[in-house]
Amino acid sequence: SLAFNKSSASGETDVLARTNIFLARYYLRTGFFAESLEYFDGAITISRKEKLKGLIPVAYYGKYDVYRTIGDLKAERQSLQMMIESAYNEKNLLLAGRGYERLGYSYLGDTTTSERRNFRQADSIVRKGISISLELRDSALIATSLTHLGWNFYLEKMYDSSIYNYEKSIKYSAHAKLYTTSANSLGNLGTIYSDLRKPEKAIAYYKKGIDMAKKDNDIYELWWIYRDMSNMYLQLGDTSNAYRNYILFKKYSDKWISKGNSESLVDARIRYEADTQNKEVELLSLRLKNNRLLNYGLGGLVLLTTVIGLLLFRGSKLKDKRRISEMNRKISEVTQANLRQQMNPHFIFNTLNSIQYYMYQHDKLATNNYLTKFSSLMRKVLDNSQHTSVPLSDELSALNLYLELESIRFKDKFEYKITVDEEIDPLLHKVPTMLIQPYVENSICHGLMPKEGKGFVNIDLKLKDDHILCVIEDNGIGRDAAKERSLKRENNHNSLGTQITKSRLDLVNELYGTSMKTMYKDIRDENGDPAGTRVEIHIPLIS
Repeated sequence: SLAFNKSSASGETDVLARTNIFLARYYLRTGFFAESLEYFDGAITISRKEKLKGLIPVAYYGKYDVYRTIGDLKAERQSLQMMIESAYNEKNLLLAGRGYERLGYSYLGDTTTSERRNFRQADSIVRKGISISLELRDSALIATSLTHLGWNFYLEKMYDSSIYNYEKSIKYSAHAKLYTTSANSLGNLGTIYSDLRKPEKAIAYYKKGIDMAKKDNDIYELWWIYRDMSNMYLQLGDTSNAYRNYILFKKYSDKWISKGNSESLVDARIRYEADTQNKEVELLSLRLKNNRLLNYGLGGLVLLTTVIGLLLFRGSKLKDKRRISEMNRKISEVTQANLRQQMNPHFIFNTLNSIQYYMYQHDKLATNNYLTKFSSLMRKVLDNSQHTSVPLSDELSALNLYLELESIRFKDKFEYKITVDEEIDPLLHKVPTMLIQPYVENSICHGLMPKEGKGFVNIDLKLKDDHILCVIEDNGIGRDAAKERSLKRENNHNSLGTQITKSRLDLVNELYGTSMKTMYKDIRDENGDPAGTRVEIHIPLIS
């Protein structure tokens, strides 16, 4: 602010433009996006007027960062196109090449169905960037751009072209000691050979990718490589190595999530302190102004100070409430993520117990069938664990697989039925991840398994005015008998899932301002004896 005022007063336009860029980046870092765009535009206007070189492409790249952060894809690409155009006007090939690399990347997408995805555009634009990078002999930019081409071909299943570009990228990144870029290429080559059913080659590339990622301590590359290795071993039926790599995947994914959450909290803290400092500066300026006004009349000063003080106090209270609300939301999101990460290993541990049971029975056909279904279930758990909430269809798909596994394990011990109200759109309505399954597991393990004779569990979902009512009803031994059995065994292992789920329900209510709740009811027969348990879960509508 001091540099901005001095450069404005002295007419030092170069310093003024650079100060605008500095302030724009500061406001981007602290989350004031409108102010950030305003200062970037200010730098562009000054640079054009005074014909300053080297700053206009940089300012457009900054605007690209802002639009990418807020998710405005169209404005993001427009900013990159303006960056490239201005870089060419200034004959700055380095920034033009960087602009082509980022613009091409914006057309790649994570899947073939991504809204960003455009194979031809990505290929054409990235190749323009590579052409400039080769002219400049910029190994880093060449290596990065080649990984983009490799991924572009991989999504189209053009494996030969993908392998060619990834291997070419490794040559450039190895020469420049770009370990992260090398790790990305090696890991993706591992996944390609896994898709081609060449596990030995895949494992060799995966291990090289892990070694490179560890040199840079790149947590992101490590977590997705271990994830892909776990999936590959599952497809091969090697559950031991699949589980070992899954544990490593969880270790690094937890670190990645923790790192992201820590950065978010730091950003919130920076925004809070920046806003507080600005308010202190405003109050100091007001005091100086009031001192000057003393010369013009004490009466007018008292009146003016009183009015301004009341307005500032009221505004400060409102800002403080908003700030506290935002920080509480961040904390709730962090806690929700941590509980979700606890839920997945617990769920997989219980399922692995079922697989172990079949192995002990020496039933190869049943074991193979069980492993196939477990592989599908584990993949769904891996996918769903990355999100706070998922479409109801994904939740029910995982639940169906779980019930199939348990019904196979216990043979004719119980039957089940899932009914979904016709008014519910399973793709539109979302629910918290892994919400229903722990309650169903509780019904089976504590209610139906100890029961003599055949059991039945019914899951029924109906759409209400402001929530989905999920009713889980079984004809088991009842809660009182289940508690007695649990006390005799002195073991509360199976209740861990529902304990975590209850904590998650409380956090979801706090996070979304909803009234999600769970109610239990004992079912009794004509003689008043226990005849099962009914659980009602009120799930708020999350769009």
